[in-house]
Amino acid sequence: MGPLVWRVLGTGSAVLAGVVANKLVTTVWKKAGRDAVVDPRDPRTPWRDAIAFAALTGLAVGAAKVIATRKAAEYYEKSAGHLPKAMQEGDA
Repeated sequence: MGPLVWRVLGTGSAVLAGVVANKLVTTVWKKAGRDAVVDPRDPRTPWRDAIAFAALTGLAVGAAKVIATRKAAEYYEKSAGHLPKAMQEGDA
């Protein structure tokens, strides 16, 4: 496995995890009885809701990306016998 495989595997899994996390936060937000559509950038959205939604989304997306990247690296290491070169150099 080479660097191109790691770029596709690592980046693809992180992006997919971010999209899924964002959808999950939106679903949880709706089920919690909040407005179905919240846009933190919209000045009509109350500050408290905008900050809470942005913080929750940021936390969920960040955590999902870390988990997905770590799992992708574990899979890569199992398949190739070593971590991706970018991770060996501490450049992940």
